[in-house]
Parts: sequence; C-alpha cells; structure tokens
Amino acid sequence: MILLVVLTSILTRFVPFSAFFRNVDTLVHELSHALVTLVLSGKVMVIYLYSNQSGVTHSIFAENWMSIPISLAGYIGSALFALLLFYLYAKRKEQAGLIIVMVLAAIAALLFVRNSYGLVWCIGFAILSCLVAFMAPPWLKNGYYILIAFICLVESVISPLVILKISLYNPSAAGDAANLAQVTHVPALIWSLVFVAVSLYCAKISTSLLLKRGFGAKPQASNH
Repeated sequence: MILLVVLTSILTRFVPFSAFFRNVDTLVHELSHALVTLVLSGKVMVIYLYSNQSGVTHSIFAENWMSIPISLAGYIGSALFALLLFYLYAKRKEQAGLIIVMVLAAIAALLFVRNSYGLVWCIGFAILSCLVAFMAPPWLKNGYYILIAFICLVESVISPLVILKISLYNPSAAGDAANLAQVTHVPALIWSLVFVAVSLYCAKISTSLLLKRGFGAKPQASNH
C-alpha cells in the first residue's frame, strides 16, 4: 500500500494539469468541515479554494466543543471520500462516482465558495466531469475516474503527513490539529498522528479494493 501511494504520488505529478485535479481533495476537505458544521446547526459563512491546493472554511457555531468534530471532519472526510471512490470503482460504478464529484463541485459553487479562483475551479470541474460522465467513451471515463480517485487517495495521505511534520516544529501552525489542541489541550502532534492513522487505514482498504477489481475490462457473460 505504501509503495503504491508513493509511486502514484510521483506519477501523478507528471500528469498534465494534475494540480487542477488535486483541488478535488481540497474541496472534499472543506465541504466535510461545512457538512459537520451544518449537522451541528452551525452556519457556514464562506469557503475559499486556492490555486496552491489550500482552502479555508469560515463558519459560526454555538458551543466551543463543536469545533472538535468540525476540525476532525476535514482530513477524515477526505480519507473516507477516497475510500468511497475506490469502493465505487470496485463495484464498476464509475459514472456514479463522477456524478457525485460533479454535484459536490456544483453545490460548493452555488452555496459556499465565493473567491474568484474557487468559483471558476468548481464550475469548470463540474462541467468537465459532467461531460466525461455522460459523453466520453468508456476508456476515457475510466481513465478520468481513476486519475481523480488516485489523486484523492494520494492527497488524503500526504496532507496529514504534512500536518504531522508541521506539528513537530511549529504546533500552532498545524491547521486542524492546532485547532483541536487549543480546545482539548491534547498536543497537535497527537491529533496529527490520528489523522495519519485514519488516512493510512483508508488507503489500505482502498488499495485492497483496487487490487480486487484490477484494471481489466469487465468479463463477458458466457452463453454456455
């Protein structure tokens, strides 16, 4: 699993416009924060997505403890979403997966994202995914889906590792882990390790699902 993630992280850097697709993970991360905020009856003010694959969600909630599940949601949501994409791939439901990412981008553009780059990216990605889902030949649809799935998998593992590194020398700058440390008084390093553990576990299951299906065409039913 680790070898596959490392190899994929290297190979996806050579894919044209790979930076564009890496924002899918950022979108899912920020929408996960937003979803938990809404579940807790909070209010999502705005989401910003940036060209360097970073993002910010501004929200309002009633109780201080609510920041714990909201902060946990980002990296855990990204890891679970990557797992979902590989589950759908194993079930040969790539079109359903593409519809999901298309709808997420459209909802984000309509309700939450307000900065120029974020809006343009969400609209462009939603349109591109729609075209591929409903108009592309099977080989292109499959390749596009696998690219998104692998990039989400790689980013869901790398991002917590980056936070882990930051928490070692500058804990107050460790993003969600720093927010959790402030509320719970548990060091940011511990929360970073939790994020890494969850992402690696989801990556392990994802790669198992990938190997279960493989990359071959769907076998034809026999008439005998």
